[in-house]
Amino acid sequence: MTAPHSPPPPGAQADLPQDALGEEPPAPPCVMSFNASEPTGAAGLAADVATIAAMGSHPLPVVTSIVMRDTAEVFDMHEIDPDAIVEQARSILEDVTISAWKVGFLGSAEGISAVAEILSDYTEVPLVAYLPNLSWMEEDAQAAYLDAFRELVLPATEVLVGNHKTLTDFLLPEWESERQPSARELAVAAGEAGARCVLVTGIQLPDQHIDNVLASPQGAITGEKFERFETAFVGAGDTLSAALAALLAAGNELHAAVGEALSFLDQSLDAGYRPGMGNVIPDRFFWALPPADEEGEGGPDDGPDLPPEDHPPAAKRHVH
Repeated sequence: MTAPHSPPPPGAQADLPQDALGEEPPAPPCVMSFNASEPTGAAGLAADVATIAAMGSHPLPVVTSIVMRDTAEVFDMHEIDPDAIVEQARSILEDVTISAWKVGFLGSAEGISAVAEILSDYTEVPLVAYLPNLSWMEEDAQAAYLDAFRELVLPATEVLVGNHKTLTDFLLPEWESERQPSARELAVAAGEAGARCVLVTGIQLPDQHIDNVLASPQGAITGEKFERFETAFVGAGDTLSAALAALLAAGNELHAAVGEALSFLDQSLDAGYRPGMGNVIPDRFFWALPPADEEGEGGPDDGPDLPPEDHPPAAKRHVH
């Protein structure tokens, strides 16, 4: 995994003239994220900013909507004017060179159209698109959103990321077989709309593991199996897709970037925490945690223990 950049001490070198410092250090790769603002800090732009920074890249966040939610569920959503989305992006794109795109929730079909217009001017920049579960949207709005996403975003997409069920409902809505579709079959359907690959997560396996597979229409490319967590998370998909975008921005090959991104997600989930009464949030800065003692428990300054009901059932995973 790309090593995160360590920030300098506060105020360090702040008063030194540039010629005393020598040449400026190179800037990290920049990733523009189009996503929703939401107040939990678990998903949306907050997840993208934390993840992209943790992976050693610089985030350029563009607000596409405002989602009202807590750590358990979504309550409502307010759209952002499409012209405001475009103005946010264009203002910084005239100043900063980007190395990758991350697309999350774009708010509405009109928001998708606005973002697609921007993407069309930078076709050489790799795009990672994440499709979240949108079951909380009204049926007509959801249908219009998905139609626009399929028509305008997928043709520009290098990797479409999503949970197995979410991608199946989106790409193969008439699937009737008792057998779940393979990652390759989902990739074929996505490829018909223009996407190059899919990264399918959460494929249920019979041995208490889940599979995560990168596939193209020609077949599976790479993937990782992980032990299933016995708890629910919010923000996992945004974390994975933002990590992948940051790794591609840094110049990693796709198959290697997917492996690194999946490992980063697994460790983020393993170190996840529950700040409220809802779901667990991934810890994207797990690598900055103090080391555990010899018995695998944290030190005395780790904070109060959670009551038993706030812990997942006994398992090998160590979500806290």
